[in-house]
Amino acid sequence: MFEKFSLPSPLTMLIFLLQRCLQLLVLLISVLSYLDLWDPICKKSFPHLMKRFSKLYNGRMHKEKETLFRNMKDFADPSGKLHLLEIGVGTGTNFKFYPSGSRVTCVDYNPNFEKFLLESMAKNTHLEFENFNFVVTSAEDLSSVPDSSVDVVVGTLLLCSVANVKAALKEVLRVLRPGGAYYFIEHVAADRSTWTYFWQQICDPAWGYLGEGCSVLRETWKDLENAEFSKLNLQHMAAPLVVPVVCPHIYGYAMK
Repeated sequence: MFEKFSLPSPLTMLIFLLQRCLQLLVLLISVLSYLDLWDPICKKSFPHLMKRFSKLYNGRMHKEKETLFRNMKDFADPSGKLHLLEIGVGTGTNFKFYPSGSRVTCVDYNPNFEKFLLESMAKNTHLEFENFNFVVTSAEDLSSVPDSSVDVVVGTLLLCSVANVKAALKEVLRVLRPGGAYYFIEHVAADRSTWTYFWQQICDPAWGYLGEGCSVLRETWKDLENAEFSKLNLQHMAAPLVVPVVCPHIYGYAMK
C-alpha cells in the first residue's frame, strides 16, 4: 500500500517562504561578516540605534521600571550604601531609576557605548561612578568583579543576546553577596499558539544579525527558574511597544 501523502498547511508554507526571504538577507550579512565588514559596522552603529530606542523604551516602560526598582534600596549594606553592577549597561538608560548615592559599576561588551555613558553619567549626579568604572567584557566573563562584592546586579534586555544564558546567570550569582538581588527586564518568546510567535519565528534569523546576537525566541524565564537563586519574583507582561515581536516581556528580581 502507498503511504498517505499530506500537503503542508498554508501557514507552514507561509512560514517557509518568509523565512527564505529573510535568509537571503542573512546570507548577504553573512558574506559581509565573512569579509570582516559587518561586525565593525554593527558595533559602531548599534550604540547610536540604542540611544534612540532606549529613549522610546523608557517612555513606554517608565512606570514598570519605576515600580520594579523601587525596593532596590532595601538591599543596601548596613551603612546604607548600595553597590550596584549593571551588565549590558548600554547608554545608561536605567541610571535615573537608581537610588541616590548608589555606587555604580558599568559592564558592556561594546566599547563604543562609552561616549553615551559619559553623557548619562554627567546627567545623573545622584549616583557615584568611581574612576569611571566601565568594564568592557561579556556577561559570561565578569572575572574583574570579585566574588560576593555587589549588593545588586541589573540586566535589562540583556539575556536575549548573550551567547550563554546559563553562564551569565552563574556569573551574576558569583558576584552577588548573599542576600543580594538580580533585577531583570527581558523580552521573551510568545506563547507558541499565537501569531506573535509566528512572526517571531520569521524574524529571528535576521534579528540576531541586526541586533548584535539578540533573539526573540528565548524562553528566558526557564533559565531564571533553573538558576540557583533562593527566591524568584517573576511576572509576564505584554509591553506597550510598537514592534509586536518584542512585546512579550518578563520582569522582576531574584535573590541569592
